[in-house]
Amino acid sequence: MKAIVAREFGPLDKLDYADWPEPSAEGGDVVIEAEVIGVNYPDGLLVQGLYQMKPPVPFVPGMEVAGRVVAVGDKVTKLKVGDRVASLSSLGAYAEKVAAPEASVMKLPDAISGEDACALLCGYGTSHYALKQRGQLKADETLCVLGASGATGVAAVQIGKAMGARVIGVASSEEKRRIAAEAGADVTLGYDNLKDALKEATDGKGVDAAFDPVGGEAFDALSRSMGWGGRLLVIGFASGTIPKFPVNLALVKGYSVVGVFWGAFTRNEPEAYADNMKELIGWYLEDKVKPVIEGVYPLAEASAVLTRVLGRGATGKLILKP
Repeated sequence: MKAIVAREFGPLDKLDYADWPEPSAEGGDVVIEAEVIGVNYPDGLLVQGLYQMKPPVPFVPGMEVAGRVVAVGDKVTKLKVGDRVASLSSLGAYAEKVAAPEASVMKLPDAISGEDACALLCGYGTSHYALKQRGQLKADETLCVLGASGATGVAAVQIGKAMGARVIGVASSEEKRRIAAEAGADVTLGYDNLKDALKEATDGKGVDAAFDPVGGEAFDALSRSMGWGGRLLVIGFASGTIPKFPVNLALVKGYSVVGVFWGAFTRNEPEAYADNMKELIGWYLEDKVKPVIEGVYPLAEASAVLTRVLGRGATGKLILKP
């Protein structure tokens, strides 16, 4: 079969579209024939050796796949050949077929497309965990979302609205702010003079919860824009700059800086993760959340697609198709 292979840690353009051994279904594993594959920011970091984990090389990157089960191991009890499913893992999804533990695979309702299912897994899963478990967002609170036109940003805007918050979406261009507004943001802002703009948008009260996948100067602005008892959620550093935090701000303004590591959450709290996915799927079926799928590209173009994602050029979710 064909797959995207990282033969060493390095630039994205070194990824190889090549033959790779087909997986087999052993024990509690199933083999999924991929129909669509989700692209995520961490995929590109992992390929470059910049992520929290470093798998042995060579490896196939990719976390999300949707398709049909084509083989099952002898210990599989809930899935069968022909089932339409989606799966989440840390590696292996950028391929025509993927082996996955049954516990990481969920059946898909007919009403959910494969593209939307992939978006709901990592992007919406991260945002949901951030706002629900880590941010403990409450109805009528003010939520500020940086990168509000990206995959996790659009998800955070929609989930924030589903949870009853007033949402401020921050994005770098007029077109991206339009996407944030269409996702449900009550107010949209650019990054210029963000501290002053947030002060005005909150009538001087500051932000109750802030969702930050950007870091850098935007984090600095957020750290000075939090309200009393606020929660500043650290998602990632798409700007390329990991900020330094003056802890006196948290002391004086009485707010918390909270780390969000969704992958560790899925491993350490599988029951809470399963409950979150049920809630997300329910919201999807009720039209409270709807992924923005920007485009579908051939699997062979994974390198170019990842380059675009890491360059912050993408709006919404990007998908690969074998």
